[in-house]
Amino acid sequence: MATRENLPAPVSEEGLGRFSNPGMAPHRPRRADVDEKAATRASTQVVVLFTISALSSIAFLVAYYVIDPTLKGSIIGIGELNLFHAVLGVTMALSLLGIGLGAIHWAKTLMPDEEVVEERHPQSSPQEDRDAVSQILSHGFRSSQLNRRSALLGSAAGALGLFALPMVVPVIAGLGPRPGGEMYTTHWKAGLRLRIDPSGAAIRAADVTQGSVFHVMPEGFVGAAQEDLPASEVLVAKAKDSVILVKLDASKIKSQKQRDWGYEGIVAYSKVCTHVGCPVALYEQQTHHLLCPCHQSTFDMTDDCKVIFGPAKRPLPQLPITVDGEGYLVAADSFREPVGPSFFERNRPGLLNAKDDA
Repeated sequence: MATRENLPAPVSEEGLGRFSNPGMAPHRPRRADVDEKAATRASTQVVVLFTISALSSIAFLVAYYVIDPTLKGSIIGIGELNLFHAVLGVTMALSLLGIGLGAIHWAKTLMPDEEVVEERHPQSSPQEDRDAVSQILSHGFRSSQLNRRSALLGSAAGALGLFALPMVVPVIAGLGPRPGGEMYTTHWKAGLRLRIDPSGAAIRAADVTQGSVFHVMPEGFVGAAQEDLPASEVLVAKAKDSVILVKLDASKIKSQKQRDWGYEGIVAYSKVCTHVGCPVALYEQQTHHLLCPCHQSTFDMTDDCKVIFGPAKRPLPQLPITVDGEGYLVAADSFREPVGPSFFERNRPGLLNAKDDA
């Protein structure tokens, strides 16, 4: 164990001068530095690696649009997996690996590897030093073989440029299609019975008591009926067609349009918040307020679901309802304005405009 007595004596400033500068080891030239064939072979290998990267990036894009995302397969030693994800992972890995290995091989075999010492100098460089830097950069460009081997620069640029596409294209494509007519339409239409979600039971108007709340879907898209539909269509219906049904005291309803589109105080409104599309499903019976749990937008059900608090900018669309010959609640029409978040156009072409509803 070291003690104060056996510690080495500190080196004085005079003693520092006794150590000579070891300098740098002499440069050992590589094979590519002295053999043109070796340099050409290394250049070809770098081009091949960059080309593999470029082809892998293209294969990624092709696979993204061609392979069925639900397709599954089995690989020995791994088991069953999703082929879509497997192909995307392998092609992206090869794209990145080709760039990495190509850059490393280029640096190790062709780029200058001599160690140099640069003396410190004042921060403000004179013009002759700037000229010297330009000459050094020019020399570096030439010594990196870019001026002689244009395939290096072209393949590297192609690999790096194409590698960005697998990062950008899925993000853009994942945003979905541009808004079209589907934002104006739902599955609701005149005559469809209102069915309780998720049981699918029909609702008889006489059985709805004041203060009752039902979460409903159109007939054919809930309960046992949805088992015959593609899963994607069911999800779309859940996103656009969800409706909340409430029976109010008719004397407290302020809007004539709300009375006309309801039935004996029973009114139905879209559950999709007009802010960002969250489900508006919290009903407060005493105040008759509907609350969106995401951003606390609050709607007054006695005043045509107008916004009284929060970031939403327009009322919830009302679904016109009536009863059929057996006394069950049915839709009298579809929604007469788009459901969901607000966007630049609200009125459905061919249906009632706001001025017609007044």
